Amino acid sequence: MDHTAHTSAAKTDAAHHRTRHGHPEPAARGGRAHSHGPASWGTAAKATLHCLTGCAIGEILGMVIGTALMWGNVPTMILAIALAFVFGYSFTLFAVRRAGLDFKTAVKVALAADTVSIGVMELVDNGVIALVPGAMDAHLSDGLFWSALLGGFAVAFLVTTPVNKWMIGRGKGHAVVHAYH
Repeated sequence: MDHTAHTSAAKTDAAHHRTRHGHPEPAARGGRAHSHGPASWGTAAKATLHCLTGCAIGEILGMVIGTALMWGNVPTMILAIALAFVFGYSFTLFAVRRAGLDFKTAVKVALAADTVSIGVMELVDNGVIALVPGAMDAHLSDGLFWSALLGGFAVAFLVTTPVNKWMIGRGKGHAVVHAYH
């Protein structure tokens, strides 16, 4: 077997061992993950879309609940942001659990993979909503509510994608999850 094939087989065996036995990648253990060079825009966009999906579900649910219960802006946004993190983490958590990781390790991987991405996304998205005049006081039946929310998601996607690209290229963020797919 030539050196390239041997190295590839060794990497596959090591990845299989980590996945089957619940050992996280170095970044999930708090160490440094190895950089694999710059990430592609497609990979970064997929990671961001994955994150955005969880964030959007949680945030919309939080906004709907808070608005329906006639809560004020601050408690509604706190609930929406909290649910965005819960749903964002849960998507990754379920995926790595299906790959065979134990719960504790899966939580560590989800936190390492998604915290920065969700944080940037929520900061940008909620910043956009806060800056749109009248959006904070709009009701669920108002077009302004939905256009500000969806517009915030679009801007958050555009801002977070380069962040994810940079992190993945350094073996961090969603790169931690890629070993388990």
